[in-house]
Amino acid sequence: MDIVYLVETFGFEVVMIVGLGYFVFFVWQTITKTINPALAAMKATIIRLTDQLRLLDQDMIRLQQKVNTVTELREEGKLNETAINSDSFNKSDTTE
Repeated sequence: MDIVYLVETFGFEVVMIVGLGYFVFFVWQTITKTINPALAAMKATIIRLTDQLRLLDQDMIRLQQKVNTVTELREEGKLNETAINSDSFNKSDTTE
């Protein structure tokens, strides 16, 4: 079918409305068949990445707590070592 024949027979407005209707139908089909499944896959990926991020955050918190504990124990060990050294120094002074 020739477009000129359609315009002569039905008029410009009718031909353009049918063309616009086809365009809307084509866009709707594209969104339904292509974009929506891709969005669903992206949503699943985002949920998975968010869960991994939460786990990583929890791991970082646990690691920071362990580092803080080790730092505190080292500081206590240094304090105890200093106290032991000063006690042994004081005892050696009194024995002489």
